Amino acid sequence: MAQCVQSVQEFVQDSFVPMVAVLCSEEAERVTRKNNLNFAELLRPFCRLTSEGHIRDPNNQVQVVKNMRISVNNVATSPNIASAALSPAQRRLLNEVVLSSQPQEGTVASVITAGDYDLNFSDHSLKASLPWYSAWRDTLLEVSTSKHCTATTPWFEAYRENFLQSMPASDHEFLNHYLACLLVVSSTEAVPVEQFLKLSQEQHRIQHSGEYTNPKWFIPNTLKYYVLLHDMSEGDEQRADTVYEDMKQRYGSQGCYLLKMNSHTFSTEDDEQIPDPWSQYLHKNNLHSQEVLEDLSVNSATAENSVGAPEVDHNSSEKEGVSNNLGSHPLHLDPASSSGSLQALTALKKGARDPESVAGGAGSHGACLTLNDHDHIRQFIQEFTSRGLLPHIEKNIRQLNDQLISRKGLSRSLFTATKKWFGGGKAPEKSISEPKSTFGLLYPPEAPELQIRKMADLCFLVQHYELAYSCYHTAKKDFLSDQAMLYAAGALEMAAVSAFLQAGAPRPYPAHYMDTAIQTYRDVSKNMVLAERCALLSAEILKSQGKYSDAATLLIKMTSEDCDLRSALLLEQAAHCFINMRIPMVRKFAFHMILAGHRFSKAGQRRHALRCYCQAMQVYKERGWSLAEDHINFTIGRQSFTLRQPENAVVAFKQILTNDSRQTATQQGAFLREYLYVYKSVIGESEVSLPQLPLPCIHSSATRVYFGHERRLAEGEKQAATHVSLDQEYDQSLTDMWCHLEEQLVAAANRGIVPGNFQPTQCCLNSQTDNLRHPLAVVEEPIIVELTFRNPLKISMALSDLSLLWSFTASDSSPSTEESPAEVVTNEETLARGMTQKDDIVTTETILDFHMSPEETKMARLRLLPHRTGQLNIVGVVYNLAEASPGEIAPSTDGQQTTDLMVVRGKQDLKIQGQRLNQTKEDKMSVQHGPDRRLDPIITPPMPLMEVFFLQFPTALLCGEIRKAYVEFCNVSSVALCGLRVASTHPEFFTFGSQATSPLTPLSPTSAENCSAYKTLAVGPQPGSVASEVLVSAADFSQHSSVMDIPIEGNTLQPGESTQMPLWLRGPDQEGVHEISFLFYYESKEKGNKISHRVLRHTVFICASRSLSVQASASRSSVPPHHSVDDTGSGGTLVFIDVENINTSESGVREFHIIQVSSSSQHWRLQKCINPAKDKDCKLTSRERAKLCFRATRCKPQQAPPDAVEKYTFADLNLGNERIVSSSTPCGDFFFRCHRTLAPQRGDVASFRTSNSSKSPGVVSSEDQAANITNIVKKCNELDLNIIVIWKAYVVEDNKQLILEGQLHVALQAIGKEVTSVTPKEEAQEMVLLKFKSELPPPVALPSAELSQLIKTNLHYPETYTHPFVQDSLCLVPVTLNLSNCSLAQVDVIIDLRHKSTSPESLEVHGSFTWVGQSQYKLQLQPQEVLCLSLRACFLQAGVYNLNTPRVFAKPAKQAALGETSQQTASPALIIINNA
Repeated sequence: MAQCVQSVQEFVQDSFVPMVAVLCSEEAERVTRKNNLNFAELLRPFCRLTSEGHIRDPNNQVQVVKNMRISVNNVATSPNIASAALSPAQRRLLNEVVLSSQPQEGTVASVITAGDYDLNFSDHSLKASLPWYSAWRDTLLEVSTSKHCTATTPWFEAYRENFLQSMPASDHEFLNHYLACLLVVSSTEAVPVEQFLKLSQEQHRIQHSGEYTNPKWFIPNTLKYYVLLHDMSEGDEQRADTVYEDMKQRYGSQGCYLLKMNSHTFSTEDDEQIPDPWSQYLHKNNLHSQEVLEDLSVNSATAENSVGAPEVDHNSSEKEGVSNNLGSHPLHLDPASSSGSLQALTALKKGARDPESVAGGAGSHGACLTLNDHDHIRQFIQEFTSRGLLPHIEKNIRQLNDQLISRKGLSRSLFTATKKWFGGGKAPEKSISEPKSTFGLLYPPEAPELQIRKMADLCFLVQHYELAYSCYHTAKKDFLSDQAMLYAAGALEMAAVSAFLQAGAPRPYPAHYMDTAIQTYRDVSKNMVLAERCALLSAEILKSQGKYSDAATLLIKMTSEDCDLRSALLLEQAAHCFINMRIPMVRKFAFHMILAGHRFSKAGQRRHALRCYCQAMQVYKERGWSLAEDHINFTIGRQSFTLRQPENAVVAFKQILTNDSRQTATQQGAFLREYLYVYKSVIGESEVSLPQLPLPCIHSSATRVYFGHERRLAEGEKQAATHVSLDQEYDQSLTDMWCHLEEQLVAAANRGIVPGNFQPTQCCLNSQTDNLRHPLAVVEEPIIVELTFRNPLKISMALSDLSLLWSFTASDSSPSTEESPAEVVTNEETLARGMTQKDDIVTTETILDFHMSPEETKMARLRLLPHRTGQLNIVGVVYNLAEASPGEIAPSTDGQQTTDLMVVRGKQDLKIQGQRLNQTKEDKMSVQHGPDRRLDPIITPPMPLMEVFFLQFPTALLCGEIRKAYVEFCNVSSVALCGLRVASTHPEFFTFGSQATSPLTPLSPTSAENCSAYKTLAVGPQPGSVASEVLVSAADFSQHSSVMDIPIEGNTLQPGESTQMPLWLRGPDQEGVHEISFLFYYESKEKGNKISHRVLRHTVFICASRSLSVQASASRSSVPPHHSVDDTGSGGTLVFIDVENINTSESGVREFHIIQVSSSSQHWRLQKCINPAKDKDCKLTSRERAKLCFRATRCKPQQAPPDAVEKYTFADLNLGNERIVSSSTPCGDFFFRCHRTLAPQRGDVASFRTSNSSKSPGVVSSEDQAANITNIVKKCNELDLNIIVIWKAYVVEDNKQLILEGQLHVALQAIGKEVTSVTPKEEAQEMVLLKFKSELPPPVALPSAELSQLIKTNLHYPETYTHPFVQDSLCLVPVTLNLSNCSLAQVDVIIDLRHKSTSPESLEVHGSFTWVGQSQYKLQLQPQEVLCLSLRACFLQAGVYNLNTPRVFAKPAKQAALGETSQQTASPALIIINNA
């Protein structure tokens, strides 16, 4: 806001000063021209009195005149100038004044805080530390009274000062009429007195001849003051004194003066620095000099409303100007009428005028003057004012006062009434140029009303404000009574000013006087110049009183369409009023700054327009007012570009395009075209480096980097390994799974230990991976960077020649870096200039065309191929940006040129912020991010690269189905590979076979289409055959871990070599879709690389459908044991197998055939098939079930050293003509793989026992006791027999019959427990109430069913017995009771023969008999001991009897706390007693 250096009182006082004219002789003009000045200019810096002046008012009271200033101007005559408006030349000069006054660059900015806003004003008038808005009144007082504050808007002050000086003289007021005339003659004239006479006559002719309407003179008797100018360097000083003495005699000592000047001689001390007080005055050209007005040439258009003004060429079409439409709203964004509207703005004038050039003539001023001469001039002004001008004014005030008093001697009221009715006292005249209305009334010069006004003006000029106010008030009443509105407005204006300037403020400032005056000037008199002066004065007075709202309202009212410069300046001042209110109205400030900027732009003041928009932007930015922001940024961009500030224009346009714009597509297209054009000019000026482009947006954190070749798709029947690709989504759980598999592989390769520096292989890096370390890439293997571009605009965008920017630092091992080890190579220069790239370091792929639709998010994959080892840094992306054509338009020449112009080449840096650190306390307390090095790979020496292909790999299998496929390994690198291994999430799904047991199978898949996957032997029909046995060591098959070594020849694959090998697959036991992952591991033959190994991933999905369900159980045979050690062994076990076809026939399976049942165990084997009795396979159609029964016996004990490997006995019982060797590949492999998964379940008891064995041996706790009992029971019932059911399925597919084969496994681990091959589905658990108190565990209670199988009983007796009851009524039959201890511990046995069956059913069926002899036995059986007890049964009559009545109780020995448990009895033992 314009806070003056002066106070408001001083400003108003200096706005109205006594006017003095100057008439010089030619010789006097020549003397002053030695100083590059005319006489009026020579006096101007010294026109303020340094001492007080005094006058006496009509009441003879002394009035002090303080700080008085006079205005001295050359007489410029003109025929007629309309006073209602400024002349075009005056307007041009005001425009130049504002243009030349700009904010100083580099000054300390003041920051004002208003609410949520921090406003930055680039001037040092207000100290930034001032407590604005906290102590408001104090601050305002300090600002308004401080002598150390410069103007915050110096352009406004300069405009205001020049405007007030350029006020044309008016007939209704006398303030700017000349009071005196200085007649200046040189002492070198031949007869100076004659020259004075000529000048006096000339002045009289100008004033009284009537030829000239300008200049105007205050009173007919103008004061003439005679000045004799003596040039000290030329004239004779004595002669000058003589002439001056003559002048004093002729004109009186009060009316003349001898002014000596040009005392400076160049011969002495040329280096003396004389101050130049004229420079600050001369740049404000004397607007009253018509010659200056005519000589002033401005090359710009004079019309205020033209777009051009001084800085823009007017040859550009009107449409291509900036905001040139008068009817358009200031906030309306200009729609682009042509493709390059900014191109028109570039037609700046070649010889654009420098604002500094407005200053006066060239050369130094006052070169012939010394400091003494300055004092002489100052003294001359003092003498002229105090002895000439002030007495002259005082005399005229007295004369006017006397005239008015004498006229008031008549009756004032009568006089007024006479005038009103008869029109006497004046001759009203109508101006020819003015229409018929009351404001056209003109008073004659001698009219009493004008005399009052003249006296008021004289009093005002000599600071007698009280008398002036009373005179103005009186004149106002007279003018209003005459309806002379123009005169009345002038009186009202000056009455208000006089009231304000009165010392002590006896009356308040009558603001309504000013409002009425402004309204009259503007609406009635149509004189905007006077209205503007009135508004400027009133606004300053209101601001000084803190009435900012009223001042702002007044200034806004004065804006109009006729003068853009005035409107712009007043709107800016109104905006500053809003920000300076008690409660700052920040948004109103910003809005009016926008309006001011718009009007500045129309007035051609582009720098001021830019400043206004920039200050308003501080309020609008980041407030969600996106459309307003767009308008401001767009205007700032245009104005900056016009002012040749392309960097600022780029920043502004960047804001429009990067924000989420809500503009229409058409508007955004215009924005983009302007932006591209500006960029084109920036690049044209500086081709050193590529500029940063803001479009399209790059989502840096979404950048993905892939190391290695993209996978090849299937080639014919070959199916390539899936590995890793950029098309796959990142899954943390899958990543953890792959990392776990890789750890297993690395551990297997390093003797079971994972190295401490192990880092999992990451082929694809993204925002979720661990990017703290530099990734490792391999030379001659591509690096693919996937960038995510987002087009924020609603228009299409065309990118071309898209490629990556990189810098490369070669490693020390490179031969080229021995001389300069730290040399950094980059490709930015070659890409910037479009040169062909040097591909010896890194080959950079280029995407020629990359089109982005409106608001599209699109990925671009850019490739680099490094050829040398070292450190590679991917720093950015470079591309050509252009607006995509909206449609296919026929290419025209102009359009083609426009398109060529609108393509810009630039870059964007890729800076990725790492993940937030959250490890230490400092990290958690602050927000710190770690590095993200995914774009900074280290290029390592060559490594082997393997590709894996699968042939005849199925996608669907039956549960348990065996299928043979082939896998091919190819080494596609130049380095040999070794150590080939594979790990899988489902190791039981596949096998490569074992070297010892693999059948001879053809290597080529085509020759093995109809071959069985099993090793098959043809066997003839052999009824009741016994199973064939094979002993196999588990070590002959693959490892028991999930890592498998892949058996390739020589364990090495040479460069370019490939090998193919069979792979057997087995369908999962559970139906459904299974995701099975393979991780292949291999190493380089050359050790010592940074990359120790490489891996290759493969994932398959197998759909498993149901086949057969196998349920198996075992029970003890009741056949009495034989004591001979033969094939039957010691006590057999019956194995019952139920096989059901649960296939749903959806896969085309017609029937299943069970062709063989095999067993595998270390201790048991299947011996013989009981059912079916005939050697034929079982055929099962849908939902059929077959019951099979087999006898199992223990294996023969092995005579082997204790450290020998345990061997498994495979027994095969084929049900057809073919026997499948179950101990060979693949049957044995899959058995061991499935057997391994069941092993942990069998080890539960042992581990439980081991965990309790570490307790104190002296104390046997109840837990240890229960564990011992459990172990006893376990051993008693343990079977450990694995059943393999081999089947074939006949499938019809595409009218062809296929034979599928497979195997199912069940593991019989205990007698009496049924097991199944189909795992039951888990049912949802019922909701259980939460328990907050831990309950005591229940006591361990072993089920009696398990303890009831400690002793196996068997009765040996004759089936029939004939006895002559007639001869002997008692029949005694000998019976042998065999007791077998099935456990591995001592057992206490009690045999009770007293038990008799009491159930009526048994009594009906079986007769009653009695055991004779000892009725109870107590025995102790050693582990697995067999004891025979001889008993006798007594029968009384013939019949059928059940001998199985003895009750056998048993308990483990040394278990006192445990009671005896009744043992399970065998089936009924029936004996037939016949009567002889």
